[in-house]
Amino acid sequence: MDGIAMALPPVERGGSSGAEAAGPLRAGGGEPRIPVVPGFARRVGVGAGAGAGADVGAGAGAGAVFAAAVGAPKERGKALRVRVPRSSHATLVLPAGRPDAVRAVEESNRGRVAGLTPIRVGRMAATPFAFLRGSAGLMAHDLMGTPDTGVAAQLCGDAHAANFGLYGDARGSLVIDLNDFDETVSGPWEWDLKRLATSLVLAGREAGADEDTCRRAAYDTVGAYRRTMRLLARMPALDAWNAIADEELVSHADARDLLGTLKRVSEKARNNTSARFAAKSTEECEDGGRRFVDAPPVLRRVPDAEAAAVARGLGDYLETVSEDRTPLLARYAIHDVAFRVVGTGSVGTRSYVVLLLDHRGEPLALQVKEARPSVLAPHLAAAGFEVPEVAHEGRRVVLGQKRMQVVSDHLLGWTTVEGRPFQVRQFRNRKGSVDPVALAADQVDDYGRMTGALLARAHAHSADPRLVAGYCGKNDELDEAVASFAVTYADRTEADHAELVQAIGAGRIAAELGV
Repeated sequence: MDGIAMALPPVERGGSSGAEAAGPLRAGGGEPRIPVVPGFARRVGVGAGAGAGADVGAGAGAGAVFAAAVGAPKERGKALRVRVPRSSHATLVLPAGRPDAVRAVEESNRGRVAGLTPIRVGRMAATPFAFLRGSAGLMAHDLMGTPDTGVAAQLCGDAHAANFGLYGDARGSLVIDLNDFDETVSGPWEWDLKRLATSLVLAGREAGADEDTCRRAAYDTVGAYRRTMRLLARMPALDAWNAIADEELVSHADARDLLGTLKRVSEKARNNTSARFAAKSTEECEDGGRRFVDAPPVLRRVPDAEAAAVARGLGDYLETVSEDRTPLLARYAIHDVAFRVVGTGSVGTRSYVVLLLDHRGEPLALQVKEARPSVLAPHLAAAGFEVPEVAHEGRRVVLGQKRMQVVSDHLLGWTTVEGRPFQVRQFRNRKGSVDPVALAADQVDDYGRMTGALLARAHAHSADPRLVAGYCGKNDELDEAVASFAVTYADRTEADHAELVQAIGAGRIAAELGV
């Protein structure tokens, strides 16, 4: 694959050609009035419009330089169809040496807390959709040989249907967006889209929808992604960045059947706060403070030395959080630390909750979660994409999240605890989510359209929507192709899940079910 270089030509630094591209020379020759400034698009002429404007490419890697490209982004996107026909996205050819399901799970368990990996295996064994949730690395391995345009975007890396949800902004208003970025990295935008479409097929099957409805959900997911990219491509850059306010999302995605579900989830999310968590999970101490109460196997207080190490790590965290938030955090005292088991794919990673109290005894819960290398990273080079060096995995997660979301947790940061990288975020900031497998059959396609639109908006923060929209086009050729892929890969996931269940029954791999 051509990788990112295909989408973003090199920037000329200095010399006469760079000066000429920057703008008109001063009278009598010499340096231009406005020079080329790295980090900004190159001037291509007043009134050039959307067709000849600056090409903002992937830009997700450290030190990426944005520059105007030769030719219209939309036309270059169309030209990509010659090399990568949109119909080719229907194909799935599994790479040679693909690990079986059991080996893939065992490999993904390496480096995790050994005593918790049976819980992870048990959760993955629950359903094929749950298996998909825990096997982002295996799917990345399988996507490695699938067609892609070489256009990079900042990826969620694990964009399945359950990784979208509600959360509170700094003023307490609810926002809906992608909400899991453990695997975020710059890579082919098609990988996120295919994972999302596949997850809608599996969620639909688990929800009891018929096969036509499940395929339609995948088809509608891609259609919403494509149409949203086209919308963003026509908008001014600043408007496109913040496009599709939450109150417009349902009508934009034609997802009116979800209104009742979203209202119920919103009401529940508004009560999902640090105060509620502390009331359920802590008790008062003799000195008037509070401490966590064990609730095994999900929550347990950690030994003093471990608690002290995590607390000290928050000192380094303060160096990474936005400076305007440090006076806020200075008003809280750290009271206790507990280990908490989270998620499906994340089970076995080191994840702590830290209880802080202000002068009134009001709580703030922070999550200090281990940040492991992205499971997509080992497969990017084979797909033709650059694999940047990562100085700190927690920083990678936080910056990836900020690049993709319109509004992010205002207390995001990262730290290191006993040599391991961690991300830090609020634990309960009015989070809520739609359970895709609990949807009514006639809501699955609505949910697909909503999440497809959200994914397009997130990708458009790093990949030029004009370029992607030019490739995706007006008709449904891409929608049909990715829907076919999604059904095929859903079948593959069901086979992998059955293999894992059989291995558990045969005693090949330990699992703790129902936790």
